[in-house]
Amino acid sequence: MNKHNTSAFRLATGMALTPLIGMALALSSAQAQTSNVGANANLLASSNYPSKPIRLVVPFTPGGSTDILARAIGQKLTEAWGQPVVIDNVPGAGGSLGADKVAKAAADGYTLLMGHIGTLAVNPSLYPNLPYDPVKSFAPVAWVARVPNVLVVNPGVKANNVKELVALAKAKPGQLNYGSGGNGSAANLATEYFKLQTGTSLLHIPYRGTAPAVTDLMGGQIQVLFTGAPAVIGQLKNGQLRALAVSSPQRLAALPDVPTIAESGYKDFEADQWYGMVAPAGTPAAIVSKLNAQINQALNSAELKTRLSGEGAVATFGTPELFGQHIAREIVRWRSVIQGGRVKAD
Repeated sequence: MNKHNTSAFRLATGMALTPLIGMALALSSAQAQTSNVGANANLLASSNYPSKPIRLVVPFTPGGSTDILARAIGQKLTEAWGQPVVIDNVPGAGGSLGADKVAKAAADGYTLLMGHIGTLAVNPSLYPNLPYDPVKSFAPVAWVARVPNVLVVNPGVKANNVKELVALAKAKPGQLNYGSGGNGSAANLATEYFKLQTGTSLLHIPYRGTAPAVTDLMGGQIQVLFTGAPAVIGQLKNGQLRALAVSSPQRLAALPDVPTIAESGYKDFEADQWYGMVAPAGTPAAIVSKLNAQINQALNSAELKTRLSGEGAVATFGTPELFGQHIAREIVRWRSVIQGGRVKAD
């Protein structure tokens, strides 16, 4: 190609590229403007939030731990923001009905879910047709509390600690009965996890709730129970039951002489019940951050710490990201327990 042709080619190429370059610059500018508009809208939504009542869905009947925690947090948010937090109890399918309603709600921060270990970590492995995904359907907001489980036995059981209970169970495989509040309940899963970690065989007797299981444990119809501390504190103090260990990483203030299972020889064992708040996926990050900060502030108040302690709960603080990571880990952990113990939902 001669010099004249080369110059002509460069001129033509430049003319052809000019519109493309212009389009690229315009597109980049439009994207930047869209991003700025989105960010500004996010900040505006946060600054005005909340401007109307907030609906906090509890996926269980009134009176349980999830309901109690939701009402305690809701009251504090109402006091801080002057907008009522309305508790909406939507029970059914192990908490799945209420959780699904929130998953399908508008992602504007005005519909929230007080979730727990069941709705956010256990149900995906218990219910094959779960209508929501605990990771993809929700934006984690705040990890609210843990409720440690206590391993208790009837006083007639010849075991004064975890080591002796494991030895007894191995000497009599399948002859010791353990109770729970039902198939797939927190007590059922905690005990199955204990069985997997210790290599023991205990026979499961499911009940319709924790109270009848505690009654039969005192009567000797079952020998072992793994349940939340509030359900058995009174019986432990009057000697009707004996505590061998707690499932939390640290000892409980209410039971200072009872060791953890980790202290009893099973390192890193943890099987607490836990609770946390989530919002529909897509909820603006600024609103999630505002909720998280206010909930953490409420949990740090002396009043709420005392109230939670009275319910056998331990306030838990952290970022939305920390809570999201915890949910993901728990889904994996309890899936292996459910599969290993062949746990089925009622």
